[in-house]
Amino acid sequence: MLALLYDVHGNLPALEAVLADAESASADRYLLGGDYALFGAWPLETVERLRTLDARWIRGNVDRWLEERHDAPEAVLPAIERCRELLGQGVVSELAGLPAQVSDDAALYVHASPLSDMRSFLPEATDADEELMAEATPRRLVFGHTHLAFRRPGPGGVELVNPGSVGIPLDGDRRAAYALVDDKGRVELRRAPYDHMASARAVREVLGSAGETPARRIEQARFDVV
Repeated sequence: MLALLYDVHGNLPALEAVLADAESASADRYLLGGDYALFGAWPLETVERLRTLDARWIRGNVDRWLEERHDAPEAVLPAIERCRELLGQGVVSELAGLPAQVSDDAALYVHASPLSDMRSFLPEATDADEELMAEATPRRLVFGHTHLAFRRPGPGGVELVNPGSVGIPLDGDRRAAYALVDDKGRVELRRAPYDHMASARAVREVLGSAGETPARRIEQARFDVV
C-alpha cells in the first residue's frame, strides 16, 4: 500500500495523525510530494520524521525557496529566513536539491504540474490544463500545491490526483489530508483529525508575526483568511 503525502509544511502533529492512519490501513511505502518544512512550527522535526519512512521524495516550490527565492512573495521572506535558521544549511541544501519529479509504472509524481512547481490544476477543468501537462502523457498524474484534495479526468484521459495537504488543508476541512493507493492501483482520498488549533498556536509562537497567515490558514482551512 502506497501513501501519498503532500504539503506537510512543518506541521508535525498533522503528519503524525496521517502516519497513524496510513499505518492502520497497512501503508508500507510513501511518496512525498514536496513542501516539507516552511510555515510550520516543527520544520526540522518534520523532516527527521519523514526520513524514517520508506519513501521517495520530490521538491516543492517552498523547498526550492529555501535557496532560490526569485519568485517568492516578499511577505514570506521572514518565514523563509526563520525556517532556514531552524533547519540548518545541510538540510536546506538537501531539500532544495531534491528532484522535481519521479515516476513509476503507475504514475508521474510532481509537485504542482509537469510544467511548473507553482502552477497547478484546479478541481474543475480549465483551458490551462493541456498547457500544464507540458506534453507529459502518464496514465495518472499525482500533484499537490493547491492544498485541495480531488480526483478528476485530465487532458488525453490522464487521471489527475491531488491528495490534498497534510499540514495546511485549504478546502474548508481542517483535518489533515492524504491519499492511499492499493496494490490494484485504486486511489482513496483520506482525512485524519488532529488538534489543528494547537498547531496554529505553535506556529505563532515559533514564527512570530511571520506565522500569522499560516496559523490562520490552519485554523480556517481557507486560503483567503480573514
